[in-house]
Amino acid sequence: MTTETLTERIDALMKGAVDLHVHSGPSLHPRKVDHFEVMRQAEAAGMRAVLLKDHYYPTMPIATLINKHLGLKTQCLGSIVLNNPVGGLNPSAVDYALKQGACIVWMATAHSKNHMDHEAKEAGFKDKFPVNTKKTVAAIPATLTDEKGKVRDEVKLILDLIAENDAAVSGGHHHISELYPFYEEAKARGVKRLFLNHPTYVNEATFQDIAQLVSMGVAIEHSICMFIPSTYQMFDDAHLKAAIDAAGVDNTFFGSDLGQNNNPTPVEGFRAIIEVLIRLGYDDAAIRKMTATNAATLVGL
Repeated sequence: MTTETLTERIDALMKGAVDLHVHSGPSLHPRKVDHFEVMRQAEAAGMRAVLLKDHYYPTMPIATLINKHLGLKTQCLGSIVLNNPVGGLNPSAVDYALKQGACIVWMATAHSKNHMDHEAKEAGFKDKFPVNTKKTVAAIPATLTDEKGKVRDEVKLILDLIAENDAAVSGGHHHISELYPFYEEAKARGVKRLFLNHPTYVNEATFQDIAQLVSMGVAIEHSICMFIPSTYQMFDDAHLKAAIDAAGVDNTFFGSDLGQNNNPTPVEGFRAIIEVLIRLGYDDAAIRKMTATNAATLVGL
């Protein structure tokens, strides 16, 4: 395949792509692009939708303003992440977010106990996660389950709200041992849109865990930044192929997890992962599922 042919193929596959994991600014984490810039870039690439994710504030009001005033065909989606600034695993914050149009609720990320334990114990972990530009008060670590391994009452209420609003939920950065009971509880309470992002990163899921989660109805999102040249690259093509094989193409999708300084933009990241998938031998139909269709289905587009 010539370089020109490859570029044309990537251009075509970018049309209709959906990115449910964009870290644009403003944010307490350093950002390369702001929300307006990332949406305009997505529009230029012909993407169908982009979801804004900030670890510390809900993005639905921003998404509403972008959709109303920028005149873009690319749809902007909002979300909430249940870290300390919104009260942690706080049903009230979820209730208000869903009623303002949030289509994804993420359990705690940077403030999950599992994430904080990694930061405290694992050499180099902080190099793989952005650092706040300003000092903040000490975070209170969150867990999905209690000391007996049972899902916490406040998490159950959050899941009820998600089910009532037919929104999607991710287990965030909690450990795989918490995620099994969490997703079982979510299913029991009627949540239909389940997924887990970067399972083999901080969540510590194995390929066998990925297969088990998929059997429970959990879709798998992979962070593009971990598979292409970036400050967060940590996995090779073989790891990616094994992870896709474990879940199956129909249960796999990609989010850029990009927007940080010194990294590709989300659009550049999507182009790069499409090239990786082509190199791995996937045909256009499979690539479109993993970069557009599966993500769109997850959030009901």
